[in-house]
Amino acid sequence: MTVSPAEHRYLQVARTLRKEIVDGVYPVGSHLPTEHELCERFEVSRYTIREALRRLRDDNLVESRPRAGTTVVPRPTTNSYAQDVMSINDLLAFATGAQFTIDSNAMVTIDDELAERTGLPVDEEWLAVRGYRQAEGNKPPVCRTEYYINRSFAAVGRLLQRHTGPIFPLIEDLFGVSVVEVHQQITAVLVDTDLAELLKVSPGTAALQMQRTYTTSDGEIAQVTVNTHPSGRYRHSMTMRRVKG
Repeated sequence: MTVSPAEHRYLQVARTLRKEIVDGVYPVGSHLPTEHELCERFEVSRYTIREALRRLRDDNLVESRPRAGTTVVPRPTTNSYAQDVMSINDLLAFATGAQFTIDSNAMVTIDDELAERTGLPVDEEWLAVRGYRQAEGNKPPVCRTEYYINRSFAAVGRLLQRHTGPIFPLIEDLFGVSVVEVHQQITAVLVDTDLAELLKVSPGTAALQMQRTYTTSDGEIAQVTVNTHPSGRYRHSMTMRRVKG
């Protein structure tokens, strides 16, 4: 898919305004400059400004009303769609109180093996946060968890030592973006020797590898998560209903 320079421009304008809102240049309750003023500032057309403002509305950062202009609004505490995805997919890990223990937190270059497991482009740099989730007590880890976070949002890594929940809400709050789509892929794998030692299972044990890709309203991948669960430690439940034609 090709993107025209004009489309690139409204994304750039939206990102600049989004950062200024998050940084407090335009606090909650304040008005953004008029469309005419924004056109002059960024030297773009009114169409470009309107598309940029639409992006900010999609991210629940502003609201626009006729003759009242565009106002910065409080962000909702959760994104219902994305949060539902997390609460369903991580039902075992979070509902049972499993805590995330970090083994490593560093920038990595995506190699061929990582590209195959994550779907990310080879040779790009991403923040890799790796560890495991473990329930209370002296039980074996629930799963191996790997987060690969877009370099644009890598500053979130400094906050993770004191954070136990999902990471994408932190990205939303820090950078003013909204995760609007979560794609999940489940693959059956065999546990290798190193992972078997961590998960306290025998090498070659069957496991479920769950890859989730989180996409923002700008069409940018914010993070990819890979959870590897030994087959006996994960249960996925789904209810399907017939739709009346």
